[in-house]
This record gives sequence, structure tokens and C-alpha cells, in this order.
Amino acid sequence: MASNPKWAGIGAKFAHLTAVHPCFGVKAHYKVARIHLPVAPRCNIQCNYCIRKIDKCEHRPGVAACILNPKGAVRRLEAEIKSNPDLKVVGIAGPGDSLENPATFETLAIVKKRWPGLIQCLSTNGLLAEEKADELRKLGVRTVTVTINAIDPKVGAKIYDWVRYKNNVYRGEEAARLLIEKQLRGIEALTEGGIVVKINTVLIPSINMEEIPKIAEEAAKRGASLMNIIPLIPIHKFSKLEGPSCGELEMSRAAAERYIPQFRLCKQCRADACGVPGLEGRKTRSTEYFHG
Repeated sequence: MASNPKWAGIGAKFAHLTAVHPCFGVKAHYKVARIHLPVAPRCNIQCNYCIRKIDKCEHRPGVAACILNPKGAVRRLEAEIKSNPDLKVVGIAGPGDSLENPATFETLAIVKKRWPGLIQCLSTNGLLAEEKADELRKLGVRTVTVTINAIDPKVGAKIYDWVRYKNNVYRGEEAARLLIEKQLRGIEALTEGGIVVKINTVLIPSINMEEIPKIAEEAAKRGASLMNIIPLIPIHKFSKLEGPSCGELEMSRAAAERYIPQFRLCKQCRADACGVPGLEGRKTRSTEYFHG
């Protein structure tokens, strides 16, 4: 990450994580192992670029070899801790939305009690972040990644098929507006509780390229510490769209970097990935033998 004096206040909030969290710091990315526990199958939104899938071979977000219950997740973590002294981070990244699934909170509570020295983190679309922020703080979660793909509801309506909130299903601009408002309020609630927030944004050149600096600015205003812009993987309803070129990806990162530091090493990992990210390429060990 390049140096920028505008980031001084932001960087101070997460500087301690860059040495120990492989998704926050360059050096840690090549030295520190993390594990994703796939205990969260349900999702409360449908993105047009996402297919949640049980699969042993495909390497992308939303994919896991199996779904674990909390008992199986703890067995998986225990086995990995015994064999991998470099493991310092436990994350929950789906394959659905972490905050939509009660098993996420049950698993985090067990991890906090048995391994208080591990860094707990999770990924979410942010719909429930505001109302779950205090519970996450009490469970000892230190970092949360919120995926935000638009600030303008008109753009968001092209990315999200539907949003389900409090037993109501929303579509179009109404759905996007609800999600975006909840995401931004969620960032504020998380950061006010002392949780470090990273923003993930899927770059879809034909749809949200102009939104990137807006997302960066609005997220930074609300206390986010880091941004990770990742290329579209053309699947589902976006299977015929083209992902960004290297030039478009770097252009977007440079535009966003005016507001918030950028992380450039993301491997777009599976929901059951395990190991040191920088040493894995796109292949990660999975949890297929730990059904619980």
C-alpha cells in the first residue's frame, strides 16, 4: 500500500493488524495462516454474480466442500491448530452471509472461549451489520469485511436481484437503497464499537466503475480502514459480462486510493480456505472431511 498523508488517522486504527492478519498486511499475507469455517450457508441477498455452491474443486468465494455445524467447525479448527503453528486468524466467510446464520455466532463464542488468542473475523454483505455490531464486539470479533458494490441505488439495482429483510423481499432500486443504507450505517456501528472494517468491492466495469471512488469516500467517512477491489468472476446472470482488465483494476484502485488504503493481494478465497494465502495460489485446503 502506497503512502498517503490523508490516511494517517485511518492507518492508526489497523496498523497493529498488518503484521498478523494476512488480509490486511503484505508481510503477513506471506507468513500467517488463516482458516475459513463454512458454517453460514444461508444468504439474505442475491447478487447477480454469485452462485453459492458445494464443490471440492472450484476456487472462488461462495464455494465450500461442505457445510459444517459449530461442532464440526471446532473439530476442524482444532486439527489445524495442532498441525499449523502459523495459524492466527479464524474467519467466517459464508458460503452465504455470515450474519444471517445463527451458527456463526455459536461458533465464534466457542472459539473465543477455547482460543482467545486467535483473531476472529468475518465477511458480510452488511445488511445486518448495524444490529449485530454489539454482539460481534462482545464475541471478540476484531475485523469485519463488508462487501459494498454501489452507492447509487440505480447502479445497485443492476447488481442485486433481491434483498430479504425482516421476512420481506425487496427488488430493484428499493432493494438496493435498503441494502446500501444498512451497509453504511453498519460500518459506523462496527467502527464505533472498536471493530476494524475492510471494504470489499467487486469491480464490474460495465456497471459500477464510476461508483468505486464514491464507495471509497463514503466508507472512509464512516471509519473503514482498508479497501479491497476484486475483479468480477463472470458467472450466474453476469456470465456474459467481461471482468476488468489489469489496467481497469489498477485505475479503480488508484481512484479509490485518494480516500482509503488499498489491499492488492486478495486471492478471492473459498468459504473453507485454509493456509497462508500468499503461498497457496488459487488452491486451498478444504474442510470436506470435517462434517461434525
